[in-house]
Amino acid sequence: MMTQTGRQSGRAARPDIRRLALAALLGAGVAMGQAPWDLWWVALPALGVLTALIAAERCGPRMVWLGWIGGAGYFAAGLFWIVEPFQIDAARDGWMAPFALVFMAFGMALFWALAGGVAALGRGPATRAIGFALGLAATDLLRGYIFTGFPWALVGHIWIGTPVMQAAAFTGPIGLSALATFAAALPMLGRRPATRAGLAALAVLAIGAVWAAGAVRLAAPEPQRDQPIRVRLIQPNAAQALKWRGDMWRIFLDRQMAQTAEPAAAPLDLVVWPETAVPFLLDDAGGLFARIAEASGGVPAAVGIQRVEGMRYFNSLAAADGMGEVHAVYDKWHLVPFGEYIPYGDMMAEFGISAFAAREGNGYSPGPGAQVMDLGRAGKVLPLICYEAVFPQDLRAAPERADWVLQVTNDAWFGNVAGPYQHYAQARLRAVEQGLPLLRAANTGVTAVIDAKGRVLDSLPLNTEGVLDAEVPAALAPTPYARTGDLPMAILLGLGLVALGAARRRQSD
Repeated sequence: MMTQTGRQSGRAARPDIRRLALAALLGAGVAMGQAPWDLWWVALPALGVLTALIAAERCGPRMVWLGWIGGAGYFAAGLFWIVEPFQIDAARDGWMAPFALVFMAFGMALFWALAGGVAALGRGPATRAIGFALGLAATDLLRGYIFTGFPWALVGHIWIGTPVMQAAAFTGPIGLSALATFAAALPMLGRRPATRAGLAALAVLAIGAVWAAGAVRLAAPEPQRDQPIRVRLIQPNAAQALKWRGDMWRIFLDRQMAQTAEPAAAPLDLVVWPETAVPFLLDDAGGLFARIAEASGGVPAAVGIQRVEGMRYFNSLAAADGMGEVHAVYDKWHLVPFGEYIPYGDMMAEFGISAFAAREGNGYSPGPGAQVMDLGRAGKVLPLICYEAVFPQDLRAAPERADWVLQVTNDAWFGNVAGPYQHYAQARLRAVEQGLPLLRAANTGVTAVIDAKGRVLDSLPLNTEGVLDAEVPAALAPTPYARTGDLPMAILLGLGLVALGAARRRQSD
């Protein structure tokens, strides 16, 4: 039985309910910087107040609690779309939706709790604030890699769509996170209100300097391609709940054929159908690609399709020439846990648990890795299937530099509010990081043409059907981030953590 002293000690290690509620509210405020709201000017002050709330604590466990609950508020508000896949077949899966949201929010919030633990290394408000900023940036990096990675809704994503995003060409997404977290912490380095106000102004000036540098980069002259590449992107708008139905799949297939056959203002070099665009396997496609070639007038095509080898199924992109002959296949290799495969899938299948997106069997198998497809007149293309565009390291894993990036995706799984727009925003960031244009063909949207600086040149709205004909923008020279990846930021953050720990030891001596 817990003693009275033990109960009091437990309460002392946990903030009161009002401070926890405030932390959750502030975390939700930070999430307002994510798409589709894009309110970075709300997110940054909210992060600053949360940092101050944690830095004002003197008890390490209370800092961890505040970080955890603040993170829960952040991820609940930013990733609430996680319930959407459970609504596709609500009768079967709907009961799991609230559990998924709670587990996702509080599970991901453990990274923010870890940042609270880093803050606890500080001896005063200033070093605790710096510790929390350092911890948040470091855990944003960590969650891009650990447990197959999930770098969605990074703090630095609040800068997507602003000139600040251009800094990602040099620092990657973690540099954007560090800019936000350290700008939020900077006012806490002062002891007096006037000093803190001055430091807050300094933080604004620092962001303004990065903003101005990004604007200069955006204004620089654009390179031109020697030979234009013209691509048609197909958006059939096939709702996920209807996509595989026996009375609907032929309607969607015929719709994509009709969209392929629409006259083009200029000769096309490639037609692109989105992820899992057809309801049967590549092995059973028969004359599908010949029909596509006939509809397009002999234009090569890239089609999202599933395929099988023995007992293994793959989520693939098949490229065919103008005669309808398939000459290259890319298999998605960075799969979505529980969406495309189930860890320990054979055992889980005994309980009726299978992956959402896999139409055949209980999940997909991963492909061999990143590759560049030679599509002839359309150039050398780095293909990404859906979720792979979330990972900067997946683009850097390609064996050679492509002319442009092609993402095929089915964002119908993500609902209509936040999920598709957050996925779309991250595609823009990948273009900036690599200095490569990115075209995305999405089943329900957003289909878009994005240049090498992350600007959207043209797009089709969510939940509409249509075609998008566009010239592929020119590529830039390889960016510093394309050459080095996350290593420089990892070293800087690691040195910061070492310095924070060393400072604590010196103060303890």
